[in-house]
Amino acid sequence: MANLVYRFEFPDGHAESLQVGASADESTLGPLPGWTELGFHQCGNCPLSPSDTRHCPMAVRLVPLVELFGKVRSYEEVTAHVESEERTVTKRTTVQRALRSLMGLLSATSECPHVGFLRPMAHFHLPFSSAEETIYRVASMYLLAQYFRKQQGQPADSGLEGLKAHYHDLQQVNASMAKRLAEISAHDAKSNGDSSVNALVLLDVFAQSMPDSIDAQLEELRPAFQALG
Repeated sequence: MANLVYRFEFPDGHAESLQVGASADESTLGPLPGWTELGFHQCGNCPLSPSDTRHCPMAVRLVPLVELFGKVRSYEEVTAHVESEERTVTKRTTVQRALRSLMGLLSATSECPHVGFLRPMAHFHLPFSSAEETIYRVASMYLLAQYFRKQQGQPADSGLEGLKAHYHDLQQVNASMAKRLAEISAHDAKSNGDSSVNALVLLDVFAQSMPDSIDAQLEELRPAFQALG
């Protein structure tokens, strides 16, 4: 994945930006906050051990975002620009919805064992995608992955059951991550923002609805594919 830059312009004139690369470099973050410790609200389905892995990989990935936006109210208006070598995407929206896009990208490029299936989506990141666009992209990505597995002589899922299972696991990850972020406000008297938590709530709503709605929503896309035979 090429480097992307998320730039945020606020009505009062100030701006913030965050560059997102393929992987996080912990050495550039300095001392990591306590809420990134693996054992702090560790996901119930986490296969990692605190004795081997000190920090939650996804939490570490979110540190720069939390530091920039932890004190911003989620309902504030913002103009977001996402810049890559190929294009710049601009959207006027709320902080909450802008961070939903950024948080999804950061999460998918973390070393969390439960988000590996989303890394192709991060490689071809589409900022501010709608629910319909996301379902189309994630289903296409998953089926292409199964094609590659079959080509390599590996077991392949002929349907979407594996994808649904991935999203069930992701529900637990998002729920635990929301608890981590909520603790920041609860224990830091200087923090009066809620945007990071609310952005994750939006992600979790989508993750919860995906396993149950994917068949129905793909059915709505069927007419667009009738010409394919």
